[in-house]
Amino acid sequence: MSRTELEDQQFYGLGIAPTLLERLEALGFKHPTPIQFKAIPVATGGDDVIGIAQTGTGKTLAFSIPMLQQMSARSKMGLVLLPTRELAVQVEETLCKLAGPLGLRTVVLIGGVSMGPQMKGLRAKPHVIVATPGRLIDHLEQKNVRLDRVGVLVLDEADRMLDMGFAPQLKKILAVVPSERQTMLFSATMPEEIAKIARTYMKSPLRVEVAPSGTAAEKVDQEVYIVPKAEKAQLLGRLLQEHKGTVLVFTRTKHGARKVARDVAHMRHTVAEIHSNRSQHQRQDALKGFSNGRYRVLVATDIAARGIDVKNIELVLNYDLPDHTEDYVHRIGRTGRAGLSGKAISLADPAQKGDIRQIERLIRKTLQVKTPSGELVDRSHDLSVPAGSSQQRRGPRPPFRGGNRSGRPGGRSGGYRGGPRRPR
Repeated sequence: MSRTELEDQQFYGLGIAPTLLERLEALGFKHPTPIQFKAIPVATGGDDVIGIAQTGTGKTLAFSIPMLQQMSARSKMGLVLLPTRELAVQVEETLCKLAGPLGLRTVVLIGGVSMGPQMKGLRAKPHVIVATPGRLIDHLEQKNVRLDRVGVLVLDEADRMLDMGFAPQLKKILAVVPSERQTMLFSATMPEEIAKIARTYMKSPLRVEVAPSGTAAEKVDQEVYIVPKAEKAQLLGRLLQEHKGTVLVFTRTKHGARKVARDVAHMRHTVAEIHSNRSQHQRQDALKGFSNGRYRVLVATDIAARGIDVKNIELVLNYDLPDHTEDYVHRIGRTGRAGLSGKAISLADPAQKGDIRQIERLIRKTLQVKTPSGELVDRSHDLSVPAGSSQQRRGPRPPFRGGNRSGRPGGRSGGYRGGPRRPR
């Protein structure tokens, strides 16, 4: 959908109740995004929905509006499950803004904070519960909450929940949620595990998709620097000088995040870090400071890839390539949001050319590769052009076979490997 077509669309005519339409207008929402325009009419009609859209496309409103409308019309409860604390907090904030005029109460259940305020919120009989799976299981086991009145269930960032090893918790929660309910599943990608959940727990869901699974934000300018590990910090310093706006830096591990944050601080930039070793208060402070300009640079592990909703991030910098190829899309989706342009730069060592090809296959695009000095790398003998591309060339197999960190041939699969991932 072009920008002109998008601006012609309105929230009116999508089946939204007048009170919610007034609230949307008061909050400054004038034109629905493509996923909102496609999903809201289906969801307000009560059908199960599978929404496939990349990050930053407005999925939160796409499920929040229909859910709140259902809650105000029926004596049922809504439940939203998300993979990270940060994302849960942001979704609950959006729901609060919409729910106020309807007299609907919400509560957020996340780990890393005291259960006391959460129990108080549950005793107030909320209409909508927003939760991460682990903390919701804690409350269920302590009999602080019952889910027998859930009429609308939302699984947001479902692929990320599976990737983080939440499948057992999801099954336990779904076992105590009424089978007679509306289910909305939203995801940036559609692996087989998500399709299996849809077949098992949803009733004839209607699929709405605004971009192919794995598509990166179309207005994000992407490039890769091939740089030895020992020279990464120096190149990072130069890039921070070249780009004057806010910068989100991703590392693979929490230890790497701490080191990079120290390096950035020594470069005299204001910086904060967010990873699994930081308390919930520290993580919220980092996000708030990054949003209001107190910190120019935020260094994060993939725990933040889908939990950061900060507008106008100028640059996403992958200091390390992600362990799972799909996470590349979620990382760079933090810039170029809501139709704006953005920039994404990745640093890869010479042994990671196979990983670059894996990313290119996923996003169906050939990336611009440079040396540390900024010179373009000649890729005329590199068969990295995604399959099906008009640029794909015939010819002999290049001598480089690619490799992962273990030294085995080929890049990582990038798919779901089963089992919980180590917290980062």
